[in-house]
Amino acid sequence: METPIRIKERIIELRKQENCCARKLSWKLEKEGINIHYQTIQKIIRKEGLTKKYRTRKIKYKYIKVPLRIGELVEIDVKWVPDRIDGKRYYQFTAIDCASRWRYLKVYDDIGNGSAINFLKELVSVAPFKIWAVKTDNGSCFTNRYTGYLRSSDPFNPRLHGFDISCNKMKMEHYLIDPGKPAQNGKVERSHRTDQETFYDRIKFNSKNELKYRLKLWNMYYNDLEHCGLNGKTPNQVLRMRVTNVCI
Repeated sequence: METPIRIKERIIELRKQENCCARKLSWKLEKEGINIHYQTIQKIIRKEGLTKKYRTRKIKYKYIKVPLRIGELVEIDVKWVPDRIDGKRYYQFTAIDCASRWRYLKVYDDIGNGSAINFLKELVSVAPFKIWAVKTDNGSCFTNRYTGYLRSSDPFNPRLHGFDISCNKMKMEHYLIDPGKPAQNGKVERSHRTDQETFYDRIKFNSKNELKYRLKLWNMYYNDLEHCGLNGKTPNQVLRMRVTNVCI
């Protein structure tokens, strides 16, 4: 009952190339006509010493997972592009739908209020679903709760941030995570790690236009990747299932 050597070699090859988990490897192998349980893949990559080393946590938090509708909550965050291009720093704005994992990315020259508001408007225009609420961290481009409220002439009726004003005009809620708790924006933070490992660590850019073009292709590719949180489905497949169910 031992796994054939050719399948083992293919698993090791895919693990080194894609650096993805056992479940995702099983889905990729299934497309190649190889049916093998993900637990068997785990044993093989563990035996070959290809498992990732994680720091153990002493405290474990129990989170209640509430199923969300598509567009009910979209997480937004900013990631700086690792390497400077022509001596200039660029920033990647990211939005990810919590229900479908569908993402939208765009590069900006800065992380000012104008860039955040412009990204929100473009997100609403390109998203294939209605957005009911967004969630961000407490960065100054998203809120002035920790930078401007105390300086307000009327602390009990502070001046709203431009991002909040835009959300109100678009009739969507704006939620903030607790200070120092990035795990509350966990889906967008996890997607940024995937960006770093699979995109930025492998590609070097010669110009801003090349960065924008490759980032657009990467975003299209990401929306067609299988996700463990979606039980092997891709974000685009989840969106298509939603359209089919509505039509029915």
